[in-house]
Amino acid sequence: MKLLISILTALMLAPLAALHAADKPNILWLIAEDFGQHLGCYGTKEVSTPNLDGLAAGGVRYTHFYNGMVCSVSRSALMTGMYATTIGAQNHRTANKQALPDGVRPLTGWLRDAGYFTANLVEMPAGCGFKGTGKTDWNFLTAEKPFDSSKWGDLKSHQPFYAQVNFHETHRVNKAPKHADPAKVEIPPYYPDHEITRQDWAEYLDAATELDRKIGTIIEALKTDGLADNTIVVFFGDNGQAHVRGKQFCYEEGLLVPLIIQYPKAIVAPAHFKPGSVDERMLQGIDLSATTLAIAGIAKPQKMQGHVFLGERCEPDQRYVFGHRDRCDMTVMRLRTVRDERYRYIHNFTPWVPFLAFNEYKTKQYPVWTLLPKLHAEGKLTPAQEILCQPTMPEEELYDMGSDPWQINNLAKSDRPDAKEALVRLRGVLDQWIEDTNDQGRRFETLAELQAAEPRFVPARDWRPQPGTKEAAEAEFLRAAAKERPAVEEAPKKKKKKSQE
Repeated sequence: MKLLISILTALMLAPLAALHAADKPNILWLIAEDFGQHLGCYGTKEVSTPNLDGLAAGGVRYTHFYNGMVCSVSRSALMTGMYATTIGAQNHRTANKQALPDGVRPLTGWLRDAGYFTANLVEMPAGCGFKGTGKTDWNFLTAEKPFDSSKWGDLKSHQPFYAQVNFHETHRVNKAPKHADPAKVEIPPYYPDHEITRQDWAEYLDAATELDRKIGTIIEALKTDGLADNTIVVFFGDNGQAHVRGKQFCYEEGLLVPLIIQYPKAIVAPAHFKPGSVDERMLQGIDLSATTLAIAGIAKPQKMQGHVFLGERCEPDQRYVFGHRDRCDMTVMRLRTVRDERYRYIHNFTPWVPFLAFNEYKTKQYPVWTLLPKLHAEGKLTPAQEILCQPTMPEEELYDMGSDPWQINNLAKSDRPDAKEALVRLRGVLDQWIEDTNDQGRRFETLAELQAAEPRFVPARDWRPQPGTKEAAEAEFLRAAAKERPAVEEAPKKKKKKSQE
């Protein structure tokens, strides 16, 4: 009898739920890979991005949106609204994936419960002329079905929907049609002004131009299918640019990404959203997750750490945003960072590991990664460029973002009163965040976990613990293991593994 009553109740409530869902907007995430704020609307030259510039002109462009530090980690955070360090997803493609904690779910689960159809789009309209990558790349296990479909054709008949399109263009290797003039591109001062650097940067901007072209086809597809008037479009990057000092590091270049949100005119813009404006609030990737739920009319789950930044559920502005870096491929580092409106502070828990520590992916894919040590040996680098070639890294870094946007002048040991105050304050804020969020990175992976995740890992080469430190004691297994495997040049050759980073 109880079962019958439950069934009848569900049948009676279903039409009401469908009616309620029908009043909700569609939400479309457009996700670029390895992409900084290198669009025309952000002031970049030698790039052609009329579609995204137009999206920004009719929507809101965000200037301080931080999402990082590498795809599997940032995507794990994005799809849960949780810091990756809290849910044990902080190491790039860990082999020891864990189930999500109670009360934590993929974003699509919460949306589906509220009547949303969910899609990770691969099969696009013929007019687009490309396929989405369908990338998930999460560092956690979930029993839930993450998406209902991978086909654009299912969206029109399944509204409201949440859908995402993933683009590979700005992910290496860049193979887009030529557009940027290498002689005219603007390169950061910590890169050597060299033809290799300029060519590499031009190819990256060409990829951004191609990305914009593809997004233009999606905007047209929304119009063609009659979806443009009730679909909120969100464009952003999954992590910072795939360049030296970019992704996998805790500088602005590794964490700062574009975010553009456009509401169609048929939908009333929410509180804190002014079409055609620029928003300078400090935001994080996990905030987009919480805000997406708010847009869909869903209250933020109790455990979700992201902050809602739009609508009636909008939470107070954040003074601080946080970031981190842990193992990436075979390279073991642990960095933590906090940024406020003026300063960025970085605490390096593994300062004995050099910036240019061996990383197979970067060695093969980043021309400037191998150019730097060559020019260093020839004495051809400026002081700002030489910093990257040192045998160790600073334990603490502090940068005044107002006067030093490229983060070259480390103020951690400065006598400036304002810098001293900022150092003590931000150090304390970061330490408290590590405790409050239960940072799982305080425990390094075991040797078995490391080698399961990254068979190419060689302890003698890829890990350099400093004697006498706490980290060295925790890494005793790695030091001992250095004798268990041959040196890298003697290691047996394995079948070439295609990088998916």
